Amino acid sequence: MPALKNAKWERFAQELAKGKSLIEAHGIAGFRPNRGNAAVLKQKQCISDRVDELLRQHESKDREALERATERLSITKERVLAELAKIGFANMLDYMRVGPDGDPVLDFSALSSDHAAALVEVTVEDFKDGRGEDARDVRRVKFKLADKRAALVDLGKHLGLFRERVSLENPDGSSLGPPVIQFVRDADPA
Repeated sequence: MPALKNAKWERFAQELAKGKSLIEAHGIAGFRPNRGNAAVLKQKQCISDRVDELLRQHESKDREALERATERLSITKERVLAELAKIGFANMLDYMRVGPDGDPVLDFSALSSDHAAALVEVTVEDFKDGRGEDARDVRRVKFKLADKRAALVDLGKHLGLFRERVSLENPDGSSLGPPVIQFVRDADPA
């Protein structure tokens, strides 16, 4: 469908397709704000057809852009799952070693890119401890790993480890009864 011949109607349709409210689209199109007139205009078949077409075009462009970005960035299910696994299975011992006195010592010297993927933040703070000649230089290093639980939940959901249960009941709280429950049970693939 080509653009509407009436420029104001076309602009109105475009603004509606962009998600503007009736009043906003009506005003942007150059009409005096009037909710009733905007509603009547929206109900015109040519307007609603044009809005539908514009929405389909936007969806198509969005889908194409997503496909191009996905292809360009090499985003695949496998890569996403691998990144989630790096975060979910990160272990503090991958970043530390035990010193001779038994204390933990941060050691990034052998850090692989897989282990680095789970790091969210590294903070290095240099300061003096003590006063005067007894003061010594201290370097405090803190690091923060990404949320393991969230990554593991996402992985678990993908693998079907967790099933969400829905309680079906009438508004008064009573059971829907055996026929509906049986239907739901039959619809469940597991």
